Amino acid sequence: MLLVSARPGDEVVEALSRQLAERGVRDGAVVSLIGAVDAVAISNMPAHDASADVITEYRQPCELSGTGEIVDGVLHLHVVLGREGDVALAGHLHWAKVETFFVNAYVLAVLPWEVVDVRRDT
Repeated sequence: MLLVSARPGDEVVEALSRQLAERGVRDGAVVSLIGAVDAVAISNMPAHDASADVITEYRQPCELSGTGEIVDGVLHLHVVLGREGDVALAGHLHWAKVETFFVNAYVLAVLPWEVVDVRRDT
């Protein structure tokens, strides 16, 4: 298991992606994502079009937890955010800025010879 982190001054997706690339991780699972961010953008699908994204930005501190995957070197994260007023938000993470705390990602890398693309038609 690998631990990669975003610290104050980091953008989460960029920092985690960079650290995973430095370690040669091209495929894997983000088993747990935990921390807090100061600004964030997430998306959800509109009810009438599952192929579209509605991106919403929040410029306030939020607790963050989530999971995700790395496929062909691309990090994909889904998060749940807790913000003031005990409000929970969830969606696909586009970006998040850490200014005060941290975000830790616990990652299980898949070795190249273990990758089997079950999504591909045979």
